[in-house]
Amino acid sequence: MRYVNGMRGSALAVVVVSAALAVAGCQPGGGGADTADGGVTPSGAVTSAASTTPGAPKPGSSASGPSTPSASRPGSSAPGTSSPAASAPPSSAPAPGGSAATCSADNLKATARQAAVRPDGTGTGAAVVEFTNVSGRTCVLKGHPTVAGAGNGSPEMNVPLTTKPTGAAAQVKVAPGGKAWVKLTFVQVQGEADGYCVSGSAPVVYPTMVVRLPGSGAHQVALDDGQFAECDDTVTVTAVSAIRPS
Repeated sequence: MRYVNGMRGSALAVVVVSAALAVAGCQPGGGGADTADGGVTPSGAVTSAASTTPGAPKPGSSASGPSTPSASRPGSSAPGTSSPAASAPPSSAPAPGGSAATCSADNLKATARQAAVRPDGTGTGAAVVEFTNVSGRTCVLKGHPTVAGAGNGSPEMNVPLTTKPTGAAAQVKVAPGGKAWVKLTFVQVQGEADGYCVSGSAPVVYPTMVVRLPGSGAHQVALDDGQFAECDDTVTVTAVSAIRPS
């Protein structure tokens, strides 16, 4: 009986030990993995070194996001625009029909009248000389005239007057039938009868005047209502103008 009881006691002891081992295997942490230092890392905390952070760029690839416009290469223009080509300076174009020639003496008819605006006195004071283009083509007049008094109305007895130019000279294009003008302003005679000159010299009377234009010949003109009476043989002259002087 002691032997049997001893066997039963040993068997019971084996069962108790086996149950204890089974209970120990079910404790938390039993499924963990051993760490390098002998500790245990919970299975839920294990991370893989091969995993990547979401959104991190892969080596060799650019990060996602707004793209930066590429810089334009030298000599290229921005999209949607064009670079204006360098324009050459405009060339001088000839005037329609070519350049007009200077009017010759034969192209012109000259007449004279006393000017409405003139110095106070009893002499001629001032006269307007009109040039009409009687040719069939346009021609050009330019410059200040020279003036001479024609004694007894004879050009061969001309007395050159001292001329004082006034105003800038400009080219005047005169069409067929067109007109251009110059104004002559004399030193005025004063007083009645034969009159007198302020300078003390005697007044001079010319039946006609010879008016010469640069490149356009000499033209003998008479006043439509009298003679040219002036002092000091001096005259102020305007340049040829396309505007009729008063």
